[in-house]
Amino acid sequence: MTKIIHIQKSVLSTGRAPLRLHNAMLEENIDSSIFSLDFDVNLTDRIKVAGRNSRIKARLDDYFQSVISCKVKRQFGMFSYVVIGSDVSAHEFVRNADIIYLHWVQGGFMNLSNYRQLANLGKPVIIFMHDMWSITGGCHHSFDCDKYKKDCFKCQMFPEESKIDWAHIEFRKKKKLYSDFKNIYFVSPSKWLYNCARQSFLTIDKPVFHIPNIVDTRLYKPVGRKLARKLLSIDENDTIVAFGAFSISSAYKGWNELLKALNILSSGGLYKDLTVLVFGGGYDREIADKIQFKTRFMGFLKDEYSTVLVYNSIDVFVTPSLADNFPTTVLECQACGTPVVGFDVGGIPDIIKHRENGYLAKYRDPEDLANGISFCLENKTRGYLLPSFEMGDLVRKHKDLIASVTK
Repeated sequence: MTKIIHIQKSVLSTGRAPLRLHNAMLEENIDSSIFSLDFDVNLTDRIKVAGRNSRIKARLDDYFQSVISCKVKRQFGMFSYVVIGSDVSAHEFVRNADIIYLHWVQGGFMNLSNYRQLANLGKPVIIFMHDMWSITGGCHHSFDCDKYKKDCFKCQMFPEESKIDWAHIEFRKKKKLYSDFKNIYFVSPSKWLYNCARQSFLTIDKPVFHIPNIVDTRLYKPVGRKLARKLLSIDENDTIVAFGAFSISSAYKGWNELLKALNILSSGGLYKDLTVLVFGGGYDREIADKIQFKTRFMGFLKDEYSTVLVYNSIDVFVTPSLADNFPTTVLECQACGTPVVGFDVGGIPDIIKHRENGYLAKYRDPEDLANGISFCLENKTRGYLLPSFEMGDLVRKHKDLIASVTK
């Protein structure tokens, strides 16, 4: 039986995508294991974490990363250049595996030399792209910049007077790595990132596959709004609009656009009884003071059952992301029957069918975002998953991928 190893900085990051894929593979009798840097789930004989030295290296790397990116323009998001990294090629899980899935391993876990060490094992290495980092000179989302199609240099994230062109250095290293090995493959969960990879100078000649992330519809499903609200002590007659606010200062999340959209709705006077439900963080005075509606903070939802209840309790979920590959929250909401309003960007159009299970607003247009919220409320829109996200079909696509890379 073919053995799979998923390598990931944190099992629960990237919306639990690696964990869900791992569990789905096990159900289909695929021998799957996970190797992670961080302790964030209960360890089993199939989930192991790196040793103490790797975590010390990651903390040191955080320091070097802060030095490299101290002058980065935050409006363009994250830039990663892993300096130290950890060699995991000798770990038992890795040695015993036939195929290596590399997920999100930045944050000080693995550098490009560590990628090379894995590729040198001769096993197929499948890089699962959870953002653009694998096809750029180091940014996780390029926004309007398309230098990655030819050569990243003089990155927009760094001041013009920067003496070291970190993006160009990293871009060249990636090109050398990808060119040296024929056993490196790429998977994108979104059509958008798949198309970006097909155009990137780094991966234009590499095998790239499109396989969406998995959501377990046995857990994420409609359970009844009345029941969900009763369990969460929410008035069943309230109109609830929700959004996640793990980091409103993030360049990717579109907080300013969302606030403008909510203010547009408030000024119209049509939704005086509307409550804005915020989850992903604790009480935030800045959010509470600026939103003109009643607000309720749900905090960080640590377990999936609470998340399912919240999704089932709301009328509309809003994701104002300005850059997003394949947002898990959108997928989960649709599975729970909750419509989603978001900008027409990244992988969001893969999940939302405009004016059917949600609303795709014009990019960076708060007024159209407000229109989308109104549309879903007035039409009592119901969310639903599109047929392309059926879990069995997605696992079969991975089986086909496994078969193709092991020939």
